[in-house]
Amino acid sequence: MKFEHVQGSIVAMVTPFHEDGSVNFEVLTQLIERQIAAGTDAILALGTTGESATMSHEEDNAVVEHTIRVVNGRVPVVVGSGSNCTATQMEKSKLYESMGADALLLIAPYYNKANVEGMYHHFADVADAVNVPCIIYNVPGRTGCSIPVSVVERLSRHPNIAGIKEASGDMGYALKIAHCVGPDFALYSGNDDMTVPLMSIGGSGIISVYANVMPAMCHQIVADYLGGNQAQALANHIKYLKVMNDLFLEVNPIPVKTAMNMMGLNVGPMRLPLYEMSEGAQTALRKTLQEAGLL
Repeated sequence: MKFEHVQGSIVAMVTPFHEDGSVNFEVLTQLIERQIAAGTDAILALGTTGESATMSHEEDNAVVEHTIRVVNGRVPVVVGSGSNCTATQMEKSKLYESMGADALLLIAPYYNKANVEGMYHHFADVADAVNVPCIIYNVPGRTGCSIPVSVVERLSRHPNIAGIKEASGDMGYALKIAHCVGPDFALYSGNDDMTVPLMSIGGSGIISVYANVMPAMCHQIVADYLGGNQAQALANHIKYLKVMNDLFLEVNPIPVKTAMNMMGLNVGPMRLPLYEMSEGAQTALRKTLQEAGLL
């Protein structure tokens, strides 16, 4: 399925693990089917929420292959192929394109950060080398660097860069790049609590952690806003804002996997250095899920 300026809820999938730490492909299939049944507009594999940082290249490839095969063209599949090494990002991007990915998510170069020209070529050179759309990913809280506005402006004109996942949480930054949004360049919120605010400046939806927990509602919030029912979208956004926020009581994806296990979705543990959620945070999260009718 082609990724043509997808609008809506794109779920950043968790990767379910067995208790021994191996990937649980049976549960992964169940989670994919649950998302599609709930109306999720696209599926992201190997994002931050998927714990790809602690997975081997072989495991990455197996998750991508499995996800693409199970989805079977019913919704677009976006694959996180980013790295702080541009050569590695290039290699992974070409591989996932060959495996059938509909689009790629490319993260800013964490740790080594890069200067302005390096930042531009980190994205542009990969986009030149593949034939599927690329989404750039700005998440300075994870990477230690923000994609400069000037680089976003240049990349927005690249024919194979389809948009940006904006996860800085900085509305001022989002406003500075809002003029780049158009038919060929989409703005996706990377923070669930900013979904409606970013759509108000031209955003096309959300690449969501929250959608792992409430996929139908996440889809509905975006669909209502884009369909002209902004008041209803805002009302539901506010109604479930505490759920969204409590999924970040500790570092993602610890709370979302904890919530899903509480809900009986059996996604298993995290991989070190992520560890089980503290007792106090679990108590708060459970209370929020109960109040939202999820338990």
